[in-house]
Amino acid sequence: MIDTSYHRRHVTERMDDPEYRAEYERMSREIAQVNEVMRALNELREQGSMSKAELARVIGRNDAVVRRFFTAQSNPELRTIAAMAEALDADIRIVPRRKAGRRTATADVAGG
Repeated sequence: MIDTSYHRRHVTERMDDPEYRAEYERMSREIAQVNEVMRALNELREQGSMSKAELARVIGRNDAVVRRFFTAQSNPELRTIAAMAEALDADIRIVPRRKAGRRTATADVAGG
């Protein structure tokens, strides 16, 4: 098991810096959104009884690449996400978190 106590202490200390905290929180939200999109796509894939290899063939990608998208912390290209959504008969939507005027939004994958 890897000892991550130094890293945790370091991050905790850096959180006192408002600029660091803001960037840390922004990146955490970004990672969570990518993970949520990939989780939703994987759920649709499983509901449709499609293997990762079948999905890879449909979107013209190597099956190892598609497996990695679903099993590793990855940041797939939007084009790949769109191709997977299309293959799974789903749409990708951006849903604002707050009222108009805020510049950030979240991604939503909905089955079709």
